[in-house]
Amino acid sequence: MLLLYRALLKIHTTYQFMIQKIYLKICLSKGLKVGKNVRFVEVPQFGTECFLIEIGDDTTFSNNVRFVNHDGGQNALHFFDEYKDVRTFGRIKIGKQCLIGADTTIMLGVEMGDNCVLGAGSILTSSMPSGTVYAGVPAKYICTIKEYGDKLLANNVIYPRELEQDRAKLEAYIKEHLPHAYKPVKK
Repeated sequence: MLLLYRALLKIHTTYQFMIQKIYLKICLSKGLKVGKNVRFVEVPQFGTECFLIEIGDDTTFSNNVRFVNHDGGQNALHFFDEYKDVRTFGRIKIGKQCLIGADTTIMLGVEMGDNCVLGAGSILTSSMPSGTVYAGVPAKYICTIKEYGDKLLANNVIYPRELEQDRAKLEAYIKEHLPHAYKPVKK
């Protein structure tokens, strides 16, 4: 049974990868601009106007990222004569060396500067200056990229880096040696 499950999972994963690859090629053919060394954990949902999106070099996207480059809410207004002709679109520009967290939405008309982090679960409704970290709904300024780096460095997990060459050994080491320390409750 386990063998069947693994086979089905492999087929499903391969199928999803192929669909994402085809979708990305279609978006690129329509005018989506993607820089060099852009990494997708999962290809984002670029929306119907992918030609309005520009992504800088060395940017990483986590899973379930969505771009919204038009305002679909306008359709609810077309029943009113004064709003029949309303159409709203906006460009989206992502800078170089950015990280877009999982389950994020990037709204129309925003620009993300270079060296930015957009936290998981965020909805970006305004532009981000270079070198900043934003998170939340709507996404708000959290700290500078330097402050974020210092915070990560303070919480750095120390382990023999040569274990990174063998994922199974790395996982076993972390499982055994990572302390059972948890963040305190916020008051």
